[in-house]
Amino acid sequence: MKKIGVLFGVENTFPSALVDKINAFEMEGIHAEFVHLGEARMAEPTGYAVIIDRISHDLPFYRAYLKNAALSGTQVINNPFWWSADDKFLNYGLAAKLGVAVPRTVLLPHKQLPLEVSDRALRNLQYPLDWEGIFAHIGFPAFLKPHNGGGWRDVHHVHSSEEFFRAYDQSRDLCMMLQSAVDFEQYFRCFVVGQSEVLVMPYDPRRPHEHRYLPGPPACEKRLLRRIERDARTLCRALGYDLNTVEFAVEDGIPYAIDFMNPAPDADLHTVGQASFDWIVDSVARLAVRKAQASRAAHPRMRWSSLLNQTLPKKRLPRQKKAAKRGASR
Repeated sequence: MKKIGVLFGVENTFPSALVDKINAFEMEGIHAEFVHLGEARMAEPTGYAVIIDRISHDLPFYRAYLKNAALSGTQVINNPFWWSADDKFLNYGLAAKLGVAVPRTVLLPHKQLPLEVSDRALRNLQYPLDWEGIFAHIGFPAFLKPHNGGGWRDVHHVHSSEEFFRAYDQSRDLCMMLQSAVDFEQYFRCFVVGQSEVLVMPYDPRRPHEHRYLPGPPACEKRLLRRIERDARTLCRALGYDLNTVEFAVEDGIPYAIDFMNPAPDADLHTVGQASFDWIVDSVARLAVRKAQASRAAHPRMRWSSLLNQTLPKKRLPRQKKAAKRGASR
């Protein structure tokens, strides 16, 4: 029996619907359940062929457990190694390298030092920063936000240098980014499952959280829709995420990727709506079953080198020539 486990936190509708959907397939040798664990024993199998991770970003114990699970043969959605290494500033740079439109972005030093760091550790930093050059590059309005965060926490919409410095002074020891604002006419949030299936949903980030998903299909030209779907797949394949959401703000017909580090995206019935919820549950359930049925040889290799270079072809190293004389290769 191959078990598929769901590891989750406070959410209710998605985990239970996902377990019920997988079991309703009545696939021989496949069973889904909520993950149940106590201590994690080093290098020992978990008993799960697949674990769908919805919570490890909040609990280091779960993240360490999932890495150990992957080491022992469990396929984890999403890859805990890459997720641990990822951040939003890296994502923006990756998108730019891949030809996906993103707003201009700069990374800023911490306003306050972490408690264990002294001023002597900052001898490599320029001081003061070239604020005039930074503001000229980014422009106003802009967004000041953490380089590695979510849920719109500590995000500030600033319209001048005065507003920026007031917000920056409140950032504590967070590492922040300043990013050009997109004056969007349309906004879309895409669920991407298995790095191939894309559900494009109209979305308005200016509304209260529970009302941001708008009813109905996306009202846009087919050409724009195809580009959004293509860019969403491109980003998720490069990042290695099998479950992710990608947000696009459309200005002058150009879809700018705004937020695409969401490996445990909100999939609650009451926020995404019934039709989208059904699509997400079905797509993730089928993905989990495919992974459970895959042979061990088809599993991704959990090595940092392959994770960091997965978009590039592997190069075969030239065979080293034998030294003609002793010590010639030293």
